[in-house]
Amino acid sequence: MTRSEKNLCIVYAVIAVVALVATQVNNIAFFLQPQNGGMAGYINALYANPAVASFTNDILLYALAGSIFMAVEAQRLGIRYVWVYIVLSFLIAVSVMFPLFLIVRQYKTSRLRVSE
Repeated sequence: MTRSEKNLCIVYAVIAVVALVATQVNNIAFFLQPQNGGMAGYINALYANPAVASFTNDILLYALAGSIFMAVEAQRLGIRYVWVYIVLSFLIAVSVMFPLFLIVRQYKTSRLRVSE
């Protein structure tokens, strides 16, 4: 890997770590609230008002597009277990899993370029 590719992977990793903390702190805070309604309450909260609903729909559609991109790129580059990134994008956060996929993708493209 070139230095710039390594730096790019570091940036992706930092984004993933920050995203993990930022999303899970809020998820935990929600579920620690009394009478949060569980998963149904969580989903209802995602559509509590038009602003939140707009953001929720934006993220869900981004996750869908990102999932398609991950599946296509994984097939093209021979990245295994892409389904793990896709499933965890919806269970943990797309803002965590997509940068992690991009690290693997960068590593794989670098390895393929070197072997040519």
